[in-house]
Amino acid sequence: MKDFAGTPGTLTGLLLRIMQCVFAALTISCIASTKDFFNFTAFCYLIASMGLQVVWSFGLALFDAYALIKKKVLHNPGLVSLFVVGDWVKMVQACITLFTVISIEY
Repeated sequence: MKDFAGTPGTLTGLLLRIMQCVFAALTISCIASTKDFFNFTAFCYLIASMGLQVVWSFGLALFDAYALIKKKVLHNPGLVSLFVVGDWVKMVQACITLFTVISIEY
């Protein structure tokens, strides 16, 4: 497997995971800081989705950091498939929540 930017176990991959975690946490704080977000179920789902995103991204960031410290290559096809499926599920979950929020607006 080629080693390109953002692959698991690289510095760029670690930085991307940290940024995912930070932006998900910022999303939670922005939504939770409003006084009546809990009146809309979609926003509650979005907070739950972003909470899972924080946990997923933080866990994979720790995994990337461990691989960098131990100088291990994370190009195992099974492991990369786990990353891809997990990220795909999180993306679908975030998109569904986003479309629900948009449908409330219109």
